[in-house]
Amino acid sequence: MKRFILTVGPALLYEVPLAEIHDERNIYRINGAHGSIEEVEKNILKIREQVPDADILMDLPGNKVRTKDLPDGGVRVETGKTFELSSQCFNYTEFYKHLKPGMTAWANDSIFEFEVVSADSEKIVFLSKSDGVLINNKGVHVRGIHGDIPFLFEKDRQLIELANKWALSFVGLSFVRKPENVKEVRSLVRGKTDLITKIETLDAVNNMNEILPLTNYILVDRGDLSTDVGVERIPRFQKYIIEKALFFDVKIFLATQVLKSMETKPIPTIGEIEALYDIYKSGVYGVQMSEETAVGRYVQNCVKVLREMEVEVKNETIRL
Repeated sequence: MKRFILTVGPALLYEVPLAEIHDERNIYRINGAHGSIEEVEKNILKIREQVPDADILMDLPGNKVRTKDLPDGGVRVETGKTFELSSQCFNYTEFYKHLKPGMTAWANDSIFEFEVVSADSEKIVFLSKSDGVLINNKGVHVRGIHGDIPFLFEKDRQLIELANKWALSFVGLSFVRKPENVKEVRSLVRGKTDLITKIETLDAVNNMNEILPLTNYILVDRGDLSTDVGVERIPRFQKYIIEKALFFDVKIFLATQVLKSMETKPIPTIGEIEALYDIYKSGVYGVQMSEETAVGRYVQNCVKVLREMEVEVKNETIRL
């Protein structure tokens, strides 16, 4: 294990200063999907204030369709009942043009499943197959429609300009589907900023032979990938992607729910420790903490577990 990507947010950076967990191998991730351009720049300056030479990753939102401008408290959905959202309640206002009755939409990393009933310029009507509350800034994914959706939204381009302005170490490419996507961003990034190409779509998996020669790093986002391939297929897809990247000598990061329980608990589950052990033994270059450090209650504990497991694997012995 060489590097740890730690997502900053209300917890890490504001409640927990970087000095409390800093190591030169840390990469501090700013999730560009959350906050305005001004707020993102504020986070860059805050990181630089606390650790002037920190490696910073600007993670682009990409062309993920997300909810916006929902009522306070969100929209409650119930299995077997329809609900409607204004067509303007998405960051991509032409989303409705790509929808047809009968299509399935997965929301919030596949927690919710909806069926499209109708869609026009005024509203989209869904039939819910899940119970819960749909809130702002959650992804709504429909398979097979992204061929006609631009790879970069306007916010992505603004964030790339911020990365150039502050000479950030990395830019993360979300929802890559073909080699041309990597080439497009490469043409916009200046200086020594490197790319971390995220493998989180079925198209990206199918095009890995063409994508991998264009990048030094990939990141497997298991949450978004699960919406494209099905959560039950994630283990074998993860294994395949890692083996393929190692063959191409590309460095691999693994993300999503690595230590999920530690958002609210001070110690991980045994299942998480076993999975983390397998990850470390698989040849990956690093892991990413998302909500665990961005909003989690036990940031220091979480980082400590990552480092202790690294030592355990490195000095592996059997103690009876």
